[in-house]
Amino acid sequence: MVALSDTRSFVVNAREVPWRQRDGLGRWADLEGDADFDELGFQISVVDPGIPVCMYHGESVTEDFLVVSGECLLVIEGEERHLKQWDFVHCPPWTEHVFVGAGDGPCAIVMVGARRAEADEEIIYPVNEVAARHDASVRETTPEPAEAYARFTRRDPSPYRVGDLPDLG
Repeated sequence: MVALSDTRSFVVNAREVPWRQRDGLGRWADLEGDADFDELGFQISVVDPGIPVCMYHGESVTEDFLVVSGECLLVIEGEERHLKQWDFVHCPPWTEHVFVGAGDGPCAIVMVGARRAEADEEIIYPVNEVAARHDASVRETTPEPAEAYARFTRRDPSPYRVGDLPDLG
């Protein structure tokens, strides 16, 4: 991380920050590090074919997503949509959604979400038949992330995996 003149500004390379992973789910890099930006949260998620990024959910904040490489399946409000490189998805608050890898290789997605005070953030993981076909649904509806992800072992930090992000040059 390279600090700029403003102590809250910095530059990072996504391949050099710590990555996180849950067995059976995607990998992600929290680009904010320990800074936790006040207004927006940024991360990059990478998912392999047939693997969900996370559990199907809706939350009280706006989120936006840009597929920067590969292909994925979006389950949104109980419907499937095939996405490819440069497809953009906007999710207003409480839009239920999940991404599942598709195609022949990893799919990288830039994820941006609005920030609220932690006490004001809410999330729900509903049971959904379409998401369940991709192993991306909880078995019982819950507002608790710990319950939604209890069956997935988390490995923190995980190093960047060569080939997850596209080479542009």
